[in-house]
Amino acid sequence: MSILSGRRIVLGVSGGIAAYKAVEVCRRLVDAGAHVSPVLTEASRHFVGETTFSALASEPVQTSLWDETSPIPHTKLGQGADLVVVCPATARLLGTYAAGIANDLLTATLLATRAPVLVCPAMHTEMWEHPAVQDNLALLLSRGVHVVAPEEGRLAGGDIGAGRLADPAVIIEAIERMFVPPDLQGWKVVVSSGGTREAIDPVRFIGNRSSGKQGHAIAAEADRRGAKVTLVTTVDRPINQSIIQVRVESAEQMRQAMMAAAADADLVVMAAAVADFRPVAPAADKIKKDRGVPQVILEPTPDILAALGVVKPAGQILVGFAAETSDLRENALGKLTRKGADVIVANDVSAPLVGFEHDTNQVIILVRRAEADEVDIIDVPLDDKRRIAAVVLDVAASLRPTDGVARSN
Repeated sequence: MSILSGRRIVLGVSGGIAAYKAVEVCRRLVDAGAHVSPVLTEASRHFVGETTFSALASEPVQTSLWDETSPIPHTKLGQGADLVVVCPATARLLGTYAAGIANDLLTATLLATRAPVLVCPAMHTEMWEHPAVQDNLALLLSRGVHVVAPEEGRLAGGDIGAGRLADPAVIIEAIERMFVPPDLQGWKVVVSSGGTREAIDPVRFIGNRSSGKQGHAIAAEADRRGAKVTLVTTVDRPINQSIIQVRVESAEQMRQAMMAAAADADLVVMAAAVADFRPVAPAADKIKKDRGVPQVILEPTPDILAALGVVKPAGQILVGFAAETSDLRENALGKLTRKGADVIVANDVSAPLVGFEHDTNQVIILVRRAEADEVDIIDVPLDDKRRIAAVVLDVAASLRPTDGVARSN
């Protein structure tokens, strides 16, 4: 039986060209056994027809606050829903929802429900990247709204860029994950993300191309699965308000923050890309070009994963990441052996669409099985970083103590 069987899902469709993909989402939900109540905005009806959704869904389309058989349709929909999904969610819909304005049946339902809400944004790149849209999205995330981020690809008009509605299969998987039991309930999870910056002078630094997307995805997934999450990060990305954020910049700042947060954690995930070297003596003032090429002497940065491995308390699970460009398995195995970690997640960042700055990743996961004195290797093919995060946490959860009780309990 599907995890969606018997679930009551309100499927809101707002007015974007990607509305046609909501038809496939509707069909898949019904095929999985969900009861789907479609709600179309007036603008969406320029792109898709009511008849199609009424034929595919579990009940006829609703479009208005005024002409339905129920005198308060938004309350009935909101109170009866197990989940409200908006697919696609336009910039207008996100802004209206964030502002708490109920100007049609869909936005009124969003404000009237206490069920989880999942929005699937879709719009042109310039709109998606506009600060107002990103601010609205960050506000919704802080209120606990879940988001399936848009993908990069061909957009209306032939442009290529970010803002394309996620594939229906990705949306269905995200909906299914909303109903997964909170298997990390009671766990304290600490995650690091982003690339550190090591100052050369007040305006220049040594760093890397890490976007923090994978670390943030792991933090968001752990939060969704019931953990109390602390995220130590160098990047500013939207994240649920329930996640404690600690902003840092340098490797030393990250070391201090991670050592403090990890002391009583059940799971520590070192996903950050820490710079390997830093200037011994950063300049106090900006180095001027007319004074010649500066001689920058480097020294190693602290090895945070190894330090965490040394002080790791009994029962704690420690996960490290390894970004490589060659000899992936050999280097990952060596890191697992040297660092005192239980799990190493390794990727070849020279491969297309893998690792830094991408929304996708392809990894191998090395797992130390202490009771068998052996290492398991799990190959995870190219996939969205959200699903990579789910796999990493699945592996970590499989290592929990045999009594199934988290350390922090």
